[in-house]
Amino acid sequence: MAKNSIEVIGLGAGDINQLPLGIFKKLRDTEALIYTRTEDHPVIKDLKKEGATFQSFDNIYETSDQFADVYERITASLIEAAEDHPVIYTVPGHPMLAEKTVQLLLSQKKAEVRIAGGQSYLDDLFSALRIDPIEGFQFIDATSFERSELEYRQHIVFCQVYDRFVASEVKLVLLEDLPHDYPVTVVEAAGTEQEKIATLPLEELDHTLEISNLTSVYVPPAKPELLNHTFNRLKEVIRALRAPDGCPWDRAQTHESLREYAIEEVYELIDAIDQKDDENLVEELGDVLLQVMLHSQIGEDDGYFMVDDVIRTVTDKMIHRHPHVFGETTAESVEDVYKNWDQLKEEEKGDARTSILDGIPAHLPSLSKALKLQKKAAKVGFGWEEAKDIWLKFEEELEEMREAIDSTEPDEIEKELGDVLFVLANLARHYKVNPEIALNRTNRKFTVRFGYVENQLKEQGRTLKESSLEEMDELWERAKKGE
Repeated sequence: MAKNSIEVIGLGAGDINQLPLGIFKKLRDTEALIYTRTEDHPVIKDLKKEGATFQSFDNIYETSDQFADVYERITASLIEAAEDHPVIYTVPGHPMLAEKTVQLLLSQKKAEVRIAGGQSYLDDLFSALRIDPIEGFQFIDATSFERSELEYRQHIVFCQVYDRFVASEVKLVLLEDLPHDYPVTVVEAAGTEQEKIATLPLEELDHTLEISNLTSVYVPPAKPELLNHTFNRLKEVIRALRAPDGCPWDRAQTHESLREYAIEEVYELIDAIDQKDDENLVEELGDVLLQVMLHSQIGEDDGYFMVDDVIRTVTDKMIHRHPHVFGETTAESVEDVYKNWDQLKEEEKGDARTSILDGIPAHLPSLSKALKLQKKAAKVGFGWEEAKDIWLKFEEELEEMREAIDSTEPDEIEKELGDVLFVLANLARHYKVNPEIALNRTNRKFTVRFGYVENQLKEQGRTLKESSLEEMDELWERAKKGE
């Protein structure tokens, strides 16, 4: 072997009998420096008895807080050592299976890297667990994974479960999706004479005494009913509802027939937000999501689009309109974000819109539409900057309203009242209040107070018609104080 060369050798699952004779002799007789990721491997002990010497990186594990740092430091040490001497680097199992240091070595250009093979423990693991990976299989590094990566319908095996701390981290993530008593299997030293297998409840995963760098954790596929909180399961349910043998109501729906429900669900969502009712908020968000899923399934059934297209569109839009997060643009304030957003939105629409006022939904409630119109106009300078100017305009419109009332012309009264409401929407814009939501809160407040008046009179054995305005007003003030 020459300088600046690193030969990576896999030591197998843990049985020296799995080591090819040529590899055994090389490790016993070589003059190259032999490094090993860890000495905590049965084959290392057997090779030492035959005279092989190793320099391990176990001390790096002990002095580093993050596994990523460990791998980077090991790689750097190997490259530095190879500058003066040929290097052999041994790893458990097969070098190309769950070995981050090997991947880092292969990605660098300073030293030549050769892979000398080794026996993977996966064959023995599949045999021990009696599973067929063709059914769907995930091999996960327990020290570096995200919950979103896990596909619970497949066989899942966590490797690199070095100690109880790693086992605890795996358990906590799995408990986000699976019940506490879900059966998992701990496999120790698969394919060796020391092989041990134990199935236990998930909540006890980090209680087992037999945890080492030869430990793997197997999670069997989960039944659909355990995955009702996942997006794919929701897609399946909606698809089943719209299937030929599904629900007659769901099958009969169209984009047009669902319009009223979309409006209704959004208002119910706003009510839940205003009431600060988290439990109800979860339910109402689900109802809004249901509308999205039904429309998407109708689109798929008709052959025009599917929910994947909906998700891709909004994901692309969010990335494009947030260059200060996903690109190199900066945004130091909310105002900067709005400026970037409007500019990018204008670029996206191109020549599709001929007026600055284009793009406002036709069915938007009138107060909300008034707010949108004035926001768009204000962006190009057509709007008062000072609240006092808007208040003066309000007084002007109010006076015209009084004159219209004096004229007793219904059409004029309606027109002037519209002008008053329009100016009020402009005031709401200035004070950053949504007039639709504000009025909705007042409507709800009126309903609660009026209900109190009704109930109090009912307890007194009287009806509203039998009570005077003064009596009702007194109860109204009582309800107001009770809030």
